[in-house]
Amino acid sequence: MSKRIYINEQIWAKEVRLIDEEGKQIGIVSREEALNIAREKDLDLVEVGPTAKPPVCRIINYDKFRFQMEKKEKQQKKTSKRVEMKEVRIGVRTGEHDLEFKKTQALKFLKQGKKVKLELVLKGRERAHKDLAFKMLNAFLEKVIEESEAKLEQRVMGSPRGFNCVVSKN
Repeated sequence: MSKRIYINEQIWAKEVRLIDEEGKQIGIVSREEALNIAREKDLDLVEVGPTAKPPVCRIINYDKFRFQMEKKEKQQKKTSKRVEMKEVRIGVRTGEHDLEFKKTQALKFLKQGKKVKLELVLKGRERAHKDLAFKMLNAFLEKVIEESEAKLEQRVMGSPRGFNCVVSKN
């Protein structure tokens, strides 16, 4: 579990808002009284709302509660969608045919629902002509966006190696 849950004697608050095992609100009682009620019913006192004033505690079976929380977390992980990022690199001296191939690759990745990082790498003395490199990446980017109807997620930015941007499908 991601956050720490306090049970029984681990609860520090002097007073707690108590909820019984059926979900009925008992009210604000002292910690000792809440612990006694939980022990009488042979259950645990579990802090479920630590940020509230006073903290909210429930009388429940802790093992069953922990199992349900872990099950809920697994379900959330299963349903969460993770977007993969692919990278397409070009250079200032990349030929027309190679640019066409790189564009096709980028379009294929976008069609698969992946984000594409377009990167123009500058080597050596090419760094002296950053304005030409910037124009070239923008022209390549326009072709990709035009053919795929994608959107620019991260604008063209300078990096130590050249320029890059991120494109994703709508």
